[in-house]
Amino acid sequence: MKRILLPAGGAILATGLLAAGLAGTANAVPDWAYDTMAKDAPSAVDVAEFWLAANGETNNLAKATPYTWETKATPTLNVGGGYAPDGKPGIVAPIGEEKKTVSKVKNINLPKSIGKVFFVDDKNQLKWCSATSIQSKYRNLVATAGHCVYDDKANASVADNWVFVPGYYQGKTPWGIYVGKTAYTHYDFANYEDYDRDYAFVTVYNGVQIGGGTGKAVTKDEYDKFVGPKVVKTTEISKTQYEECKDFNGKETSDCYAKEESSQVLVGPDWKEVIDGKEYKAVKVQDEVTKAQYEAAPSGVGQGYKDYTVTEHVTKAVYDAYTGPGYRKIDAVGNYTITHYYLEKWVKETKATKYLKDTFIIVEGFIKDAGKLGDNVGGQGFTWNQKPEQTVFAFGYPADAHPDGNKAYTGVTPKWTYGKTTGKTYVQASSKVEEHVGLKSSFTPGADGGPWLAKYSNAKRLGYVNGVTSLFGDQDKNGRYDLITSPYFDGETAAIYTKAAAVWSGSIVK
Repeated sequence: MKRILLPAGGAILATGLLAAGLAGTANAVPDWAYDTMAKDAPSAVDVAEFWLAANGETNNLAKATPYTWETKATPTLNVGGGYAPDGKPGIVAPIGEEKKTVSKVKNINLPKSIGKVFFVDDKNQLKWCSATSIQSKYRNLVATAGHCVYDDKANASVADNWVFVPGYYQGKTPWGIYVGKTAYTHYDFANYEDYDRDYAFVTVYNGVQIGGGTGKAVTKDEYDKFVGPKVVKTTEISKTQYEECKDFNGKETSDCYAKEESSQVLVGPDWKEVIDGKEYKAVKVQDEVTKAQYEAAPSGVGQGYKDYTVTEHVTKAVYDAYTGPGYRKIDAVGNYTITHYYLEKWVKETKATKYLKDTFIIVEGFIKDAGKLGDNVGGQGFTWNQKPEQTVFAFGYPADAHPDGNKAYTGVTPKWTYGKTTGKTYVQASSKVEEHVGLKSSFTPGADGGPWLAKYSNAKRLGYVNGVTSLFGDQDKNGRYDLITSPYFDGETAAIYTKAAAVWSGSIVK
């Protein structure tokens, strides 16, 4: 069920470390908006189970796709005036660096704090964006883009089943899954879709991981009806056990079944064999190799000898995206070609019947507390009202194709890009953008919500969040993204951050 944002305002107070770092925000008191995501521990457990529940080997995390509906259609952004700080620059140190200095950047190691946020959009689709853990009083805060928290096209409703997974990789949650408790953003974004305020800070409960529960074998009907984590375990059995598993009518059950599997065994080209009066001969199958392997192979007839080559003409998009063993070449008249090389591979095909048994297992009481987000992966610092042309490193999980169809990124692993932010701002009327900071980058959607880190230290993998990826632009109109933008972080951003950074969450596991 979607929930409508509640506007709030008034003076915002900071305590302890945050008070010292945020003293410069006293004159910046915005209208901020907030909403409760998972209201209590039972609700949060339901959200965690929704994402971690597995049917076979695939959980819902692995089924999600990047949230790119809004960002795909971004046109060229126009250049506007300069930044407009609303007070003095400010800074909050990263977790663990409160009393230390920042070292110089040498080589780039990815920060442990970055990951993906997962949620269900208004079309009931599983989606994700990029995000990072950030410093807070209770070490429980995530920074991302506002459009990765609130659906600005559906009555400013907060996304359902919102979680953060640091270090996410192919369905795995190395440091646990963190369910969102309360989301904070600027009132102008939540209510007027103003992308100059496209940022959000989300408090999260302690992380949870699979474990601590026990598996229980059940019938197929019980398995199908169970809502929660479950898995099918398949084992090979003997033919006698298979026959004993059949029902009274001698038919297969859902538990036991026979499966015929084919395999190939390498043989010489002249191999033949008579089985039950039928002659079987060697079969030649395709074996594509690289150009170098083909050229090194002998000529003639035999296992691993040269077979044939074929050259195909392709589009530039197919040419750029191709990663197979074929040889790519642009010919003398500008055609894009890929040449494929094949060696002889002679095999005999064999077939065998395997007898298998499925055991249907449900897991109850499966989650255990993984601790606080900041204790597990650290948290980046925070800074605002910074001068133009700052060097920043942007991190995220770019995944979508460029407008011309080229798919340079997969979204499987996090990537980084860096450079100096623009001295001028970027403007786009359709998103009410009047003051976005620009950074030259080939990042594609999927990276939205990822942090821009100033003064990033490779050794410590820490820096200061000074923006989040919001929009993507194709400035030279060649069908490739070449610009990412972020809202300018000013005193109003800092005041909203301060509010979120002082909110407690706690554990959802009793």
